[in-house]
Amino acid sequence: MSELSAPVAIIGGSGFYDLFDPAADNFVGLVAAQTPFGEPSAPISIAEIAGLNVAFLPRHGLRHEYPPHSVPYRANIHALAELGVKQILAPCASGSMNIDLAPGSLVVPDQLIDQTKNRPQTFYDMFDGQTHHAKFAEPYCAPLRESILKSAADSGWTATDGATMVVIDGPRFSTRAESRFYEGQGWDLVNMTGHPEAVLAREKGICYATLALVTNYSGNLTTGAGVSDAEVFEFFAANIERLRKVLLTAVEPARLPIASGCCS
Repeated sequence: MSELSAPVAIIGGSGFYDLFDPAADNFVGLVAAQTPFGEPSAPISIAEIAGLNVAFLPRHGLRHEYPPHSVPYRANIHALAELGVKQILAPCASGSMNIDLAPGSLVVPDQLIDQTKNRPQTFYDMFDGQTHHAKFAEPYCAPLRESILKSAADSGWTATDGATMVVIDGPRFSTRAESRFYEGQGWDLVNMTGHPEAVLAREKGICYATLALVTNYSGNLTTGAGVSDAEVFEFFAANIERLRKVLLTAVEPARLPIASGCCS
């Protein structure tokens, strides 16, 4: 375990590979972690925000070398837990099947549907004398969600409170038929990385919430060949500074809920 520690972490999504300037006075250090599940996606950077150490880890690596199905989710969450992280804010890009959630919308989901296949989604490949069935009816930490929603509003980018996000394997985008199916179920967003990240955080007793930036419409709301990765990255890049502002506001100590073990 590193001598450095941080109670809060931000996991950066597509197009979000750095947050802290190593040359800045508030930069604390860089951790190259090793875990029983291999190395995390990248070294973890730590900076002090209003007196609080905050960790940052780019989910896809420093050069987006890890596609969604190959992200070392277990190593990432294990490494953050070893640093003492108790709360994770996890922004991501997502498509929308809901006409009211247009591209440019910021959404704080409250429910998750797992449509991934063959991704390790637990730290417990073998039980160790006791069972470890994670409570997951509410996949996101309610107090942390509320804090993010208020911080987003105060930052000038009001977020939508609540949505169901379906997570697919990728790296391909959905067929139109798949998107129509998801839309028909009443699901709002489609994403490739929200699971198993959320449940692994729950197994470690870490409060976790995600901020979904809608980059495109999906399903019946699109025409032609559908979305491309270039369009998603371009849209995310155009909104990255707004997202940084929300996140850096949300991790101010006075805004964070007390980590009470509500998600353990």
